[in-house]
Amino acid sequence: MNEELQPAARPIRDVGSDGPGTIVVGIDGSTSSLRAAAYAVGLARRQRSRLVAVYVRTLPATVLSLADAGGNAAHNVIDAHDAVERQLRDAVERHIPRLSVDVRLVVRTGEPYTELVAIAEQLHADAVVVGRSAGALHRIAGSVAVKLVRCGRWPVTVVP
Repeated sequence: MNEELQPAARPIRDVGSDGPGTIVVGIDGSTSSLRAAAYAVGLARRQRSRLVAVYVRTLPATVLSLADAGGNAAHNVIDAHDAVERQLRDAVERHIPRLSVDVRLVVRTGEPYTELVAIAEQLHADAVVVGRSAGALHRIAGSVAVKLVRCGRWPVTVVP
């Protein structure tokens, strides 16, 4: 689901307030991404910032499609994505409003790094928050967090 996002009008900030106006947080349902979301919610609340939570539904790998003639594995991946998205929407609708945080959940399909960069650029984000990757493959190929830091366009906070 690609949603049209508009850059937030920069609020008139109090004198001495120099925190971020818009924070983008990447979430995927993992423990570290949920910690990153909790950190970002607290930061947004304290700084009176807009928070945009981004969930990127990754496409099943081509190898998975070739090895899965019946389509069961791909169907399981899609079901898992649906379950994570439902949990995230529920959290945003039920729990976040009590904290007085301006938050929006954006769901995209694609490669997480590419989608996070696109959304952060589109919204003129002031900060990006992500969880630390736990995958061994990321030591070789590079994690989303490392790629965002190397990108050098925003301050990036990586939450363990």
